[in-house]
This record gives sequence, C-alpha cells and structure tokens, in this order.
Amino acid sequence: MLPLKDLAIKKALENNWKEACDINKKILEDNSSDIDALNRLAFSYIKLGKYSKARSIYKQVIKIDDSNPIALKNIKKIDSMSKQDIKNPKLTIHDSTVVIEDLFIEEAGKTKTVELKNIADRRTLSFLQAGDMVSLVIKRSKIFVQAEEKKYIGMLPDNVSMRLIPFMKGGNEYQAYIKSVNDKNASIFIKEVKKVGKFKNQQSFNISGVSYQVFGDD
Repeated sequence: MLPLKDLAIKKALENNWKEACDINKKILEDNSSDIDALNRLAFSYIKLGKYSKARSIYKQVIKIDDSNPIALKNIKKIDSMSKQDIKNPKLTIHDSTVVIEDLFIEEAGKTKTVELKNIADRRTLSFLQAGDMVSLVIKRSKIFVQAEEKKYIGMLPDNVSMRLIPFMKGGNEYQAYIKSVNDKNASIFIKEVKKVGKFKNQQSFNISGVSYQVFGDD
C-alpha cells in the first residue's frame, strides 16, 4: 500500500480533490506541522472552490514558516480575487496554472517531458509549483526556460534545443509547464500547440506512443 503522502498526491493527480483533502487531513493528525501536507490540503481546498478554508490553511503554514513561498504567493492570489471570483469553484488560483486534467497528457510526436539543465538557485525554484506555465526563449543555440517576469529557471538539454529551435524559428508554437520541481531538480512538460504547413510531415519529438503521464510532488 502506498504511503499516505504518495496516496494524497495520487488522488490529486486523478483530480479526486475530496479524497486528496481527506488523506492530507489524516497525515496532519499525526503531524500538524507538516508544511507539505498543509500546502497540499490548501491546494485541494482551492480546487474544491473553498477559498476561505484554503486561505486559513495557508495562514497556518505562515505561522510555522513565515517565508514559505507557496503559502505567501497563494494567499496573495486569494486576497486579490473578487467576491465574484471566489464564488466560482472552477476558477484556478494562478492565472498561468492550467486545470490538471488538461495537462501532462502525452501525445505521440507532440509532447515531451524534459529534465532541465543548469537550473536556478533554490530560492527561485521554491516559488514554482507543478502546473505553472513557463516560457521557452531561444538564446543563440540554447533554449532558456523562464517563469513569470522573465525569471530564469533552467535550460533545455542541447539535443532538445537543437531539435526545437528550427521548428520554433519556422513558426511552430509550443507551451510548457512545470511538471515537477524541488530544490535540486526541475522538469517541464512541452506541448506543440501549432504546426505550420512546412512542418506538416515532421514530428516535434521522437514518437514513443501515447500514454497518460502525471506529475510528482517532490
């Protein structure tokens, strides 16, 4: 049987936010100061449209760690929402964070999960969470990955950059999202969203079949 933490993450990946919520509560029964569980619980409340409860949980996190970036960022987001927004249970808490069920679905030749190289410092990475949209920026023969406000996160491996740069310069368009992140590693999910005619017979990535991938909470 999976450890409770892994089970909580699994339920979140399945968009089963009610069960994810219950499991994180169970974890907190044994350790009420478990910041990861508190942040997961708060995020589950967000997904359930219970923003006041989410804010309350994030406040608990701040009492334990007054510089916790996830809690600080999401409290700010909740506080900036209008009353009408708060009544909308389908509203995402982060403008650049997409609904999980639409994310990380592998499609042959059109998507790829990539482990970043030369990643940013621990503090920069601490502000990121799975699902955050990032930008792919060509700089000479490299592709840099940037978060909001053009903050550097890392670089694509050279072989991936060399493959994508001609497509990007030729007019193909791609979206990228944080798939997993901790203080030592970061991976992103890249998805082709527009293919121009001259590349109609060329795949953005090597075909390895279609599967359904999920992200981890490292």
